[in-house]
Amino acid sequence: MDYNLRIAGVEPESIVDGPGFRYAVFTQGCPRNCPGCHNPQTHPFEGGRLVDIRDLFREICGNPLLRGVTFSGGEPFCQPAPLAELGRMVHGRGLDVTSFTGYLYEELTAMHDPAVDRLLAQTDILIDGPFVLAQKDLSLRFRGSRNQRVIDMNETRRLGRVALCREE
Repeated sequence: MDYNLRIAGVEPESIVDGPGFRYAVFTQGCPRNCPGCHNPQTHPFEGGRLVDIRDLFREICGNPLLRGVTFSGGEPFCQPAPLAELGRMVHGRGLDVTSFTGYLYEELTAMHDPAVDRLLAQTDILIDGPFVLAQKDLSLRFRGSRNQRVIDMNETRRLGRVALCREE
């Protein structure tokens, strides 16, 4: 198992990257290059720094106030294997996992990539879709443009179809 993850950085106490008090991991590398992206510094795949997910997990475990962990980017689904393992570890602590992606859920499932499937299986909330500058809306919770969806992955797995989260 490769425990290395290339990240742009972390935000150990976030309230804007998903529901509740969260530890946010910003992955490095994104092929999408959406115009107006909030994190353009995360696009180059050679940027950032390598970290061991076990070190991230120790940091996460050090904060008893966390509700969950968020994988953002960059594009988390460009590094699905180490994030799936980190998600498994996080779930073992009773925390939830939110993943942001510029891909649509349907695009991810169509990849038929076992590592992508494992990361989806460890995701409780998926915010999917590219950022579209023409649909930018700062009033939205957890997303930047109206085309992006907030998907309840547990309900999606139960129903066998995409289930959107209700606004809290």
